[in-house]
Amino acid sequence: MALSFSGATRNSEVMTLRLAGYFLIAVLALAGLPAMANDTIAIGILIPEGTPAALAVMGARLGIEDNNTTGRFTHQTFSLDEDQPAAAADPAEAAGRLARRGSGLVVSLLDAAGLLRAATADAILLNAAAADETLRNQDCRANILHVLPDRGMLADALAQYLVKKRWTRWMLAFGSGPGDAAYAEAVRRAAKRFGAKVVLERPWTFEADSKPENEVPTFTQGADYDVVVVADEAGAFGELLSYRLWLPRPVAGTQGLVAKDWDAQAEDWGAQQLQNRFRKLAGRPMTPVDYAAWLAVRAIGEAAGRAGKADPGALRAALLSSDFKVAGFKGRQLSFRDWDHQMRQPILLAAANGVIAVAPVDGFMHPVTDLDTLGTDSPETKCRMGAAK
Repeated sequence: MALSFSGATRNSEVMTLRLAGYFLIAVLALAGLPAMANDTIAIGILIPEGTPAALAVMGARLGIEDNNTTGRFTHQTFSLDEDQPAAAADPAEAAGRLARRGSGLVVSLLDAAGLLRAATADAILLNAAAADETLRNQDCRANILHVLPDRGMLADALAQYLVKKRWTRWMLAFGSGPGDAAYAEAVRRAAKRFGAKVVLERPWTFEADSKPENEVPTFTQGADYDVVVVADEAGAFGELLSYRLWLPRPVAGTQGLVAKDWDAQAEDWGAQQLQNRFRKLAGRPMTPVDYAAWLAVRAIGEAAGRAGKADPGALRAALLSSDFKVAGFKGRQLSFRDWDHQMRQPILLAAANGVIAVAPVDGFMHPVTDLDTLGTDSPETKCRMGAAK
C-alpha cells in the first residue's frame, strides 16, 4: 500500500504561494490579457453567536494573509468582514449584508439549519462547518459550496483503510445525538460500499457516572469483530472504550483512529509550515474547522486570481469551472464537484500518535478520479441543483 510520505515533497508554503503568483502573471501575459485593475475583495464570514473569535475565524484570517501574498502579483487586496448575528436574528439578513458590503462571497461557520436559512440571501456561501450529507443531497442549494467534507466522505475514508487492513467485521457503537445517528448511517453505507460487514450494533445507554471498567466489557460482548467503529460526535463515551473492550481490538470512528479533513499532527506536503504559521497567529493548534475556513478563503483567492476581477458571478464561475484547482497541503490539487458543490479532497486518518494514513487508499479505483470514491458520487446524488434556490 503506497501510503508513505516523502520528506522531499515538503516545500515552504510561502514559496509555493509566491510561485503560484509568478505562474499566474506569466499565464496572463502569454494570453495577451490586459493588466488587472487594483481590486479590493472583501470576504464575509458568518460566526455562530457565543463562539469566541479566537475559536472561529483564525483559519480565515490566515487565509486572508495568504491571499494577500498572491494578491501582490495579481493586483488584488483581500480583507475579512466578520459578522456574528444573534441566535434570534435571521442569518439570511447577515449573509445578505456581508455580500452587499463585499465580494458577494461569505464563509459560513453556521450549522445546517442556519446555513439553509442564510442561503435564501443573495450571496454565495462556502460551508466550512456543517458536515450534514443532506446539504449535499436533497437539501442542496446552488449558492452553497462545501469546503468541509461531509460524514459520508469521512466514513468512506475510514472504511477504505479498514478494508485494506482486512478488518472487515465491525462492531458499531453509537450515541444518542442526531450527529451520531447520521454518522452511524454513513458507516453502515460505507461498510456495504467497500465490502465490510457490521456484525454487532449497540447504542450507548449508560449513565455518565457509570464505571467504564465494568460497563464497557459487557457492552462490547456478543460477536467476534475486527474493530469497534464509534459514532460519538459529542465525546460522551468513545474515549472510554480503548483498552476496556471484551476483545483486544482497535477503536476507530469519531474516537481512536479518526477520519478528518485536518489534524494538528499533519506534517507532509508543506503542512508543517502551515501548522507553524497558524500556531503563531492563533496561539493554538489548527483544528479541522480552522482548516476548512482557511481553505474556503484560499479557494476564493485562487478564483479571484483566475477571474481577474471581484465580480461575484465571475468568482463563482471560476470556483466551479472544470479547471479550477487549489492547493491544500495534502498532496493533491482540490476542486469542487459539479453535481453537489462538495470540494473533493484527501482525508487524513489520524490517531493520538500521528497521521496514520491518507484516503483515498491505494487500490480503490474510480473512472474519473479516486477522490470521488469518497462521499456521494454523481450517479448516487439526490441533489437537483436546478431546483435548488
